[in-house]
Order: sequence, then C-alpha cells, then structure tokens
Amino acid sequence: MPSSVIRSYRYDPSDKHLDLVFVSGRHYRYHDVPEEVYRDMRKAFSTGEFFNQRIRDRFQFIRVN
Repeated sequence: MPSSVIRSYRYDPSDKHLDLVFVSGRHYRYHDVPEEVYRDMRKAFSTGEFFNQRIRDRFQFIRVN
C-alpha cells in the first residue's frame, strides 16, 4: 500500500542501514537496522505505521539532506 508519509525506502544489507525519503523530501539514514525489520516493513500494510512503531525512536539516524 502506498504511504502518505514515506515516499521511498531502501535497505543496504552489508551496512545494515535503511534510507527513508519522506513525502516532505527529507532523507534520513537509520543505522544498524536488522534485515528482519526491513523485511517486515516491506510486508506491512501501512509503511508509515510500521515506521512509527518499529523504527522511529529505536535506531540512531542522520539526516542526509
């Protein structure tokens, strides 16, 4: 299901980082995200809800732009 909050996301399994681009255009990189979390996010009915429950405030991040 398309998200009204998250425009796109990409996971790098070698570095275990998750890049998220929000509809606002802001791009964040979340560090040390287990691959299982990424797989669960891909299966989630609501990507935004999944982000809020399982990623936000749980992983360190940097703003890319």
